[in-house]
Amino acid sequence: MPLPIVAYSVRPVGTGPFPLIIMNYDLSFDQQESRFHPPVELRDAANWFAQRGYAVIAPIGPSPSGDAFDPSERELYKRFFSPIAACDDPYFLGGAVAWATANNWIIDYMTRERLITPNKVIVVSQSAGGWATIALGSLNPTSTRAIITFSAGGRVDGKAENSCASRKLIEAAREFGQRSRIPMLWIYSSNDTYFGPELAKQVHEAFTGAGGIAEYHLLPPFGGDGEAPHAISMWTPIVDQFLDKHQSELGCDPALKTCGPPPAAR
Repeated sequence: MPLPIVAYSVRPVGTGPFPLIIMNYDLSFDQQESRFHPPVELRDAANWFAQRGYAVIAPIGPSPSGDAFDPSERELYKRFFSPIAACDDPYFLGGAVAWATANNWIIDYMTRERLITPNKVIVVSQSAGGWATIALGSLNPTSTRAIITFSAGGRVDGKAENSCASRKLIEAAREFGQRSRIPMLWIYSSNDTYFGPELAKQVHEAFTGAGGIAEYHLLPPFGGDGEAPHAISMWTPIVDQFLDKHQSELGCDPALKTCGPPPAAR
């Protein structure tokens, strides 16, 4: 039975096809907020990528309880997005891999419908969505050329300054790193109260030490909680440099800072 997925979308002017960016956001623990999270959280970043020639899809996932959807869909979503258990023994692997698998389904659909340039996908995500994207890298889909995460990590109860499960998070990162071979860019803010510099660095070291490929960048303090995705003026030079490095794989024009069809064709 297909899993129904609603998504927020923004793309360049023209018929394309364009290279695809999937954007995964963080989970909201509030039912009402979960309905509006992707447009609010990722709108400015999505527009920035669309201006550079990418079609952007931000799938709207369920809340952790599954309450953001109709009763007929609730049980179906729970099969893929189950709770990660209590703080003393969380399971950060299963939910992340399930989310990553849903990303692969979206990529397969967009490719099959000829809506995107095949095999030139970038996945850009934040927080819990970033953690799912790191899991996607461990699956090594041939369609995905690069991964960019902001404040990536998993948490149990949605509370700031709570790293009671940090050991489990580091262990899961090490397991993902053993299998992942897709180049990644990890961006964090120094005043992030969920995934601060010390924990982020430990997760990165575990991932790369096991064989994963990931550049790590720490931004200066931003906002009240280190909301890295919103610090566009800070991270765009870093992302531009990362995309330039992988331009041949993505079909990008480094001079024009665009990807996909030439401007005259749009």
